[in-house]
Amino acid sequence: MIIAGVYSFNGGREAIESRYAGELQEIKQIIAAIDSLKHKTKVSKEKTMPGRILYKPDSLNKAFRTEFEARGWRKHKVPCEYSTEYYTPGFTSPASSRGAFREVDFVKNRVGVEVQFGKYAFMVYNVCAKMTIFHKLDLIGVGVELVPVKAFTDDMSTGVSYFEQFVWDLEHRGVADIDIPVLILGIAA
Repeated sequence: MIIAGVYSFNGGREAIESRYAGELQEIKQIIAAIDSLKHKTKVSKEKTMPGRILYKPDSLNKAFRTEFEARGWRKHKVPCEYSTEYYTPGFTSPASSRGAFREVDFVKNRVGVEVQFGKYAFMVYNVCAKMTIFHKLDLIGVGVELVPVKAFTDDMSTGVSYFEQFVWDLEHRGVADIDIPVLILGIAA
């Protein structure tokens, strides 16, 4: 695979290049090591593209996991305990926070990486909420978000979000004082 787009959110590129150059080099090696054609195995059942062979996001995610773990990157999970103090008087919920957690795909030397081949909301959540939470917990200093570019998603099931729309929204949203530096890499086959 290749890096087809680079967007520096809140100084992400500068922070990673100056403080985490080794980790950035590993991320680039991981992207280059993945042969995307091995993951173009999904036969579409969608009405708009029946029988078409598409990239399989689960298979791509597994390939990234294999490559990251081989280089010492690890998933990091923190348990969540949800408060009930904000419920209105008299309300009780049968739901429990037992087993609830938040997770970053890969962490190494305070660099958090998320690989996202899913819906748009997950990209925004990763950068604007999850990475901020893990920074506040002092587990990461910077983030990297790997997302497909539009040309790559054209050969995936409908609904997969892409780099160009994500960058547009971040540019129009602006940076908040709680945002951490994040490098967003648009990847392609």
